[in-house]
Amino acid sequence: MPSTLNLSLTDELRAFVDAQSGDGTLFANPSEFVRNVLREHKARQEAAQMRDGILEGFQDVLAGRVVEFNGRLEDARKEADRREKRGWK
Repeated sequence: MPSTLNLSLTDELRAFVDAQSGDGTLFANPSEFVRNVLREHKARQEAAQMRDGILEGFQDVLAGRVVEFNGRLEDARKEADRREKRGWK
């Protein structure tokens, strides 16, 4: 469902947005350009969160905080919880 958001921009930012939209550009109007910028920013944040999760997983592997997966996720979760309570010993 579309929603409207009104923004106040400095003259410099407005000129930049205008230069990125219209004839001879990738975007037909300023709204398309701003939506694209927001989508790109959201994608970068999501990628950073994913990267952080992957790095956390690598750190767990390096620290020996791993459980062999036997095909049952619930069993692996229970074993990980059990080991976590014991300090991964």
